[in-house]
Amino acid sequence: MKTLQELIRPNIWSLAPYSCARNEFTGEASVFLDANENPYNQPYNRYPDPLQVQLKEKIAALKGVRPTQIMLGVGSDEPIDLIFRIFCEPAQDNVVAINPTYGMYGVCADINNVAYKQVNLNDDFSLDAQNVLDACDANTKVIFLCSPNNPTGNSLERSEIEKIVTGFEGIVVIDEAYIDFSNEPSWLASLNAYPNIIVLQTFSKAWGMAALRCGMAFASEDIIAFFNKVKYPYNLNLLTQEAVLKQVEAVEQKNKWVETLLAERSKMIANLQNLPLVKHIYPTDANFVLAKVDDANKTYNYLVNKGIIVRNRNSVTLCQGCLRITIGTPQENQELLTALAQMVWKKPYL
Repeated sequence: MKTLQELIRPNIWSLAPYSCARNEFTGEASVFLDANENPYNQPYNRYPDPLQVQLKEKIAALKGVRPTQIMLGVGSDEPIDLIFRIFCEPAQDNVVAINPTYGMYGVCADINNVAYKQVNLNDDFSLDAQNVLDACDANTKVIFLCSPNNPTGNSLERSEIEKIVTGFEGIVVIDEAYIDFSNEPSWLASLNAYPNIIVLQTFSKAWGMAALRCGMAFASEDIIAFFNKVKYPYNLNLLTQEAVLKQVEAVEQKNKWVETLLAERSKMIANLQNLPLVKHIYPTDANFVLAKVDDANKTYNYLVNKGIIVRNRNSVTLCQGCLRITIGTPQENQELLTALAQMVWKKPYL
């Protein structure tokens, strides 16, 4: 691995971060006259904790990491964008990502004027580490890997990921948004062994808090320090911090949701396989299934007319003819299956 100073943009390395009132004072106090806040309308009149100390302590205990190894952002999209801003010089550096994968990596690359190089997965959606490494050059700063992957659903082979982590001199981002639905171990346990990895997780999926927009980035203390320098001071509002903290303290509920969704996923796969229009169900470690159907566009439009919305992935590389179906409640899943079973193709006159 290159040194952090070699990887981080020079202006970011020397950046003096914004000093907010809540950062300058630590300890207990009863009178706050430092931040030009309105003294009325408690507790929403006060700026929130910019470093989310209490919440990070709870998350650290849950995840088996140190609080100083955590950055909390507005969904996972904020740390993804920060990675570009910290490491990638616009119009000079590039990143490499697998294809197909989560679309925000490419969007953030475009926003930050960073070249985005895509490496196709194999036809079975497996990862070839050497293909990814071969796509890198002297200006490649970051590699993005999503495992379990979106939209394919499969976990990338750990041995292939490890080849990339050990064979690349820059930063390797492992996006684990769907890790709670997988039997594969998280890369969090490897943070100390591999200082060049950044692991992303989220409260939007298994935790059922997508509306609150809270994502997690885990990395070495040195990398997290730069996240904290570059992020906006009060990026996570008080309501989000309080709601997430409450949910983290009720981890048993999350575990029950995951158990239910995994059972529903198995039922969904079994029922989809019995439908003539479904040609193939791809292996999945996520809370969705990718299904190849007779005519993805027609099937999608048919479901829309029934008031059922899935994701049409027909135009995505390697996903031609596929629909991505999120696992819902038992009632929602049955409504989808019933609609598909009732689908009748109208054949044209010959």
